[in-house]
Amino acid sequence: MKLVIAYIQPEKLSDVKQALYAAEIFKMSVSNAMGCGQQKGYHETYRGVNVEVNLLKKVRIEIAVNEAFVQATIDAIIKGARTGSIGDGKICVIAMEQCIRIRTGESGHDAIG
Repeated sequence: MKLVIAYIQPEKLSDVKQALYAAEIFKMSVSNAMGCGQQKGYHETYRGVNVEVNLLKKVRIEIAVNEAFVQATIDAIIKGARTGSIGDGKICVIAMEQCIRIRTGESGHDAIG
């Protein structure tokens, strides 16, 4: 079992969801996030004052998958999120020790579905 965490551009969320659905991956958790990486932000002027904005809006997607779906999940996220520009995002894959479905009490691979 793995937890795939991706940080992507907010405007690419719809494309990533469609790519995941095409790969038969339907369960995910999505939240708004802020961060900076190679982009390092930008400068803007607000009421005559120069302001450095270095925390940019991102979307965080978390998907718990069984081993057989890890690569398909990664490929789908890349397919939907890649523009070729700095700021496309990151994907992290983390080993999951345990997963429990609250409703039924199932654990492990059965809980992920």
